[in-house]
Amino acid sequence: MLEDNFWQDKNRAQKIIKEKKFHEDLINSYDFSTRQSNEIYELFNLATEENNTSVINETFKNINELLIKTKKNETKCFLSNDTDVLDCYIEIHAGAGGTESQDWAEMLRRMYMKWSSSKEFKFNIISEHKGEEAGIKSSTIKILGEYVFGFLKSESGIHRLVRISPFDSGARRHTSFASVWVYPVIDDNIDIEIIEKDLRIDTYRSSGAGGQHVNTTDSAVRITHIPSKIVVQCQNERSQHKNKETCMNMLKARLYEFELRKRKKENENLENSKSEIGWGHQIRSYVLHPYRMVKDNRTNHESSNPDKILDGDLDEFLESNLYNLNV
Repeated sequence: MLEDNFWQDKNRAQKIIKEKKFHEDLINSYDFSTRQSNEIYELFNLATEENNTSVINETFKNINELLIKTKKNETKCFLSNDTDVLDCYIEIHAGAGGTESQDWAEMLRRMYMKWSSSKEFKFNIISEHKGEEAGIKSSTIKILGEYVFGFLKSESGIHRLVRISPFDSGARRHTSFASVWVYPVIDDNIDIEIIEKDLRIDTYRSSGAGGQHVNTTDSAVRITHIPSKIVVQCQNERSQHKNKETCMNMLKARLYEFELRKRKKENENLENSKSEIGWGHQIRSYVLHPYRMVKDNRTNHESSNPDKILDGDLDEFLESNLYNLNV
C-alpha cells in the first residue's frame, strides 16, 4: 500500500484493502478476546474467594459469549483459498414437481437474501423466471461482501424440503427439490479466455418486474458457452448492452469455477449430481412435517428449528461445513 502507483489499479487496491481489513479485524478480535479472557479469569478468582454466587454465574455467561466470538474468528481462519475473498453468484433451480418445487426454490432464494441482509451484505437479482402459479423456476442473485464465496461455497448441491403442501387441497405431505450452485465473481486479475465462436447469444423479452421499456423490448440476454454447455442469463437491466456485459462476467466466473473443479477431478461427480434434481443427491434436508428438523447430510449437523434456518440464520451450517472441509 506504500507503493507510489498503488491506486493506479483500483480493483487491485480495493482487493488489498479488503484483505488488510479482514486480517486487522481478526488480530484486533484476538487481542480483545485475550484481554477479556484474562479479565474474566481474574474476576472469577475474586468472586470465588468472596463466595459471590451472582458474580460467578455472570462470569460463566461471559465465558460462553466469549467462546461464541472465538469460534466465529476460528471459522474465518479457514477462509484461506484465493477465491474465498471474492463475491459470489448463487443460481437456484426448481426441480421436478411444478408449483411445489418452484415455491421451494423461492423459499431458498429468500433464505440466502435474508442471510445476506443479516450480514449487511449487498445483493441483487440478476435474472428470474417465475412459476406459472407461484414461486420461481430459476433465479440468479449476486451477493457482495467480505469472504462471501468462502462462506457460501459449500451450499452448492440439491436441497430437499418435506412439508404439508399449501397447494394441496387434501393437505398431504409433499417432498420437493431445488438445486443451488454457488460460484465466485472473479476479478480482473484472473484471465479467462472466451472465444467468440464458442458462444450462442440469444435476446428475449424480460419477464420480470420493470417499466414499459423492460417488458416490451428484447433487453434480456442469454449466453450459451457451447463447449462446456454453461448457460448464463441476465434481465435486471433496461439496457441489452449492460445485460450482455453482466452475462459475460458471469460466464467468466462459471468457466473459472468449472476449470477448478475439473483440475480437482470433481467436475464429473458434480455434473452427474446436476443431472437429476431429486432423490439420492440432496446435501441437506429441511423437514417441516411430521417432525421439524434441518439436517446436513455431509456433516450430520442438525437443527430442530427450521424456521430460524429458513429465515437466514445459516451460520451454524456454514461453519460446520467449513470445519469439515478443513479437517
